[in-house]
Amino acid sequence: MVAVTLRKLFSGKPTGEPDLHADGAAAQAAPARPRRSWRRWILRGLLAMLVVFVLLVGWLAMTAPLSKSLAPIAPPQITLLAADGTPIARKGAIVEAPVQVAKLPDHVIQAFLAIEDRRFYDHWGIDPRGIARAVWGNLTTGRTQGGSTITQQLAKFTFLTPERTLTRKAREMLIAFWLEAWLSKDEILERYLSNAYFGGNTYGLRAASLHYFYRQPERLTPGQAAMLAGLLQAPSRLAPTNNFGLAEKRMRLVLQSMVAAGYLSPQQAAAIPTPVLDVRARNELPTGTYFADWALPEARKLSDVGYARQTITTTLDSRLQAAARRAVARAALGSAQVALVAMRPDGEVVAMVGGRDYAASPFNRVTQARRQPGSTFKLFVYLAALREGWQPDDVIENGPIESGSYRPRNVGDAYSKTITLENAFAQSSNVAAVRLLGRIGHKPMIATARELGVTAPLPEGDPSLALGTASMTLLELTAAYSGVASNRYPVLPRAFPAEPGGLLDWLFDDRRSLPREVHADIERLLRAAISKGTGRVAMLSQPVFGKTGTSQDSRDALFVGYAGGLVTGVWVGNDDNSPLAGISGGGVPAQIWRDFMGQALAPAPRPQRRGDPGGPVQPQDVIDLGNIPLGTNTRVRIEKDGTVISTDIGGLPFEVRIDEQGMWIDGERMAEQIANAARMRHEEEMRRRAEQARGN
Repeated sequence: MVAVTLRKLFSGKPTGEPDLHADGAAAQAAPARPRRSWRRWILRGLLAMLVVFVLLVGWLAMTAPLSKSLAPIAPPQITLLAADGTPIARKGAIVEAPVQVAKLPDHVIQAFLAIEDRRFYDHWGIDPRGIARAVWGNLTTGRTQGGSTITQQLAKFTFLTPERTLTRKAREMLIAFWLEAWLSKDEILERYLSNAYFGGNTYGLRAASLHYFYRQPERLTPGQAAMLAGLLQAPSRLAPTNNFGLAEKRMRLVLQSMVAAGYLSPQQAAAIPTPVLDVRARNELPTGTYFADWALPEARKLSDVGYARQTITTTLDSRLQAAARRAVARAALGSAQVALVAMRPDGEVVAMVGGRDYAASPFNRVTQARRQPGSTFKLFVYLAALREGWQPDDVIENGPIESGSYRPRNVGDAYSKTITLENAFAQSSNVAAVRLLGRIGHKPMIATARELGVTAPLPEGDPSLALGTASMTLLELTAAYSGVASNRYPVLPRAFPAEPGGLLDWLFDDRRSLPREVHADIERLLRAAISKGTGRVAMLSQPVFGKTGTSQDSRDALFVGYAGGLVTGVWVGNDDNSPLAGISGGGVPAQIWRDFMGQALAPAPRPQRRGDPGGPVQPQDVIDLGNIPLGTNTRVRIEKDGTVISTDIGGLPFEVRIDEQGMWIDGERMAEQIANAARMRHEEEMRRRAEQARGN
């Protein structure tokens, strides 16, 4: 009976009607019934959609981690790898005990519900109204709004990958339905609050409330609860320890949402004060490397997954990092500090040294210290002039500036009546740079710096800006030089390989390039600074493009340049900003740059086996110690694969190797050494006897 009915349905004949083809008269007499035909097509469409839906749900049920969704959640952990697979850092999360909804104050729960999922207790994991509201908001306001429920968010950040695809979204919805079927609303909310990421490497409401306010979540004030609830949209960006202004603004939005939901009156919301942070020192160790300290926060953003053990490959090159450490260790720094960063022209950072000794000071002078770039900033002045139509052979006055309130001097009082732009750049003439800035104006120069990615404040109208008095990080400055090296700017420094772009990325790429003539002219100036200017010390066996820099009173000394597909910046200075003793940009920084680049650009040895991501973390900021004397005839040698202890017993050499496999003694080598020692003793005894015989 069912088969007959389906056959008639799909054959176009309404059920319960006669076969009109069997009765011609009936066919002629029967009136057309368009309404029933329309209904048949709707039924067919619904049936087809039902079949597709059943198949889709079956496929998603087979691929979605439904069994995992009810299991206990493991603490998150991120492992960073160098480009060759060597583990360089492993960071666990800060997690505290789960919260219980029944023990939390109402205003804590209401803050999260108001901003994240106002209809949480009314839907079954998916909120069509919320999705429609988000779509309408995206169309009318231009801002991206999410329509995910709390249950969907729990599914996303605990059980799924960070991919942004419709497949992942469908799995997220299926897991949300599954969670709603097996857990109560309070249990779902407890899991969500206990596992969500709140920034600062803290996971869960209890860890976040202790981190930011040093109090248990059961004792949070309405203002504190609102600030924590506001962090979930963008934890790293909104963390009050990083950007308190944004966190406060977001907190006020949460309070407005609580008013809209009926939890607070407008007067009550307005009377809630902004909470004061109470961040206590934690007993946790840094990651162990300057590069990893810089890369880990970005890794958290890239992962977008709350609870998962992840292994992420970085751009760090272990060979180049070791070369950087050696170059820094060999430099005559005295008591000064040092920083070095090397990147590819596309911004991939391959080596980073943020100071002389990470154990003594994990402060990263590449990414955190804002210092004056000195004459390395002249790149932007001269590039702006070239873009305005100046030529390298054009001349400008080079005599002393004897009028006005700002009267800079050239090093060594070296002046001339006029000087070409090429020679002025090469010799780093201060008076020529200030005059050139006055001729072209501040706006073109500042615009050039901004286009190359400089974000530091650049005060318009200050003539000293031509000499690099605006403070910035070494990373920012080196990235600007990378934009010139690649002639594709701005360059964004990054610790992780960029994903290959598609056709749309290529079509809508907003990066710029210099005209061919302008790029050739600025490289001519950068080359002249090396071949006949202040950067002669940085010469290599291949073309080098760079610029020296020394800030006022020799408080900072820099060299930034590129060669062979590698852009490197070096800074030397004192942390207390005191003047350096006899150090300028063309001296120690240029020497460090040449030492590092000489090693980096040398033919690389045959690559060794790829590192084990699950193995122990390999130190990247440890200087190559070589042989360490431990007393008479005993030395320790630290090698890549282990440690070797060398000594002698009874005048015979003895060597022990300790590595991951245990302790080893090379018996064959020891036997050979003993035989050689015995032969040498025998020969020495024979010579002694021969000498005695001749004496007799």
